[in-house]
Amino acid sequence: MAARYYRTYDNMRSGQRGNGQGQFYVYGNTVRQAEPAPLREPRTRQRQPKKASRQVQRNRKRAMKISPAYAVFLTAAAICAVLICVMYLNLQSDVVSRSENVTALQEELAALTEANDTRYNAAVDSVNLVTIREKAINEMGMVPVEEGTVVEYDSPAGDYVKQYSDIPENGVLAKSSGVSE
Repeated sequence: MAARYYRTYDNMRSGQRGNGQGQFYVYGNTVRQAEPAPLREPRTRQRQPKKASRQVQRNRKRAMKISPAYAVFLTAAAICAVLICVMYLNLQSDVVSRSENVTALQEELAALTEANDTRYNAAVDSVNLVTIREKAINEMGMVPVEEGTVVEYDSPAGDYVKQYSDIPENGVLAKSSGVSE
């Protein structure tokens, strides 16, 4: 946006712009600089520093030297730092390999679970209970459960029952005294 200057009647007579005091009234976002930037001064030669005395030079050299004990300490610290970094990288690689192993095992488990569920559903679908019942009754001579033929008892300690004699024809091993035939 261009700057606009207003001239007053007095300024027009004197040939000046602004308010007559060397200042300008500017519209816009730019403002003129009141004074030009100063010119650069030529560089002067830098003085050469004074030479330090022998004592100062000797003290500087002594300060720059490292004692053998300090050198051993720095070497040991550097070796420890390197060993810690190597151990950290080994642990990090172990973590990555174990997580990859866990992921592979989870994928294998998912595949085996899906295969197992598929086979179980196929086995359940292939069983027809009506056919099994008819085969048990007609071909194997089994008798359906009727009231009074089931004897319940508490198993003393085990998950299985030992059979010491054959089951009688009527299927009843023992009767309680209160049950009549």
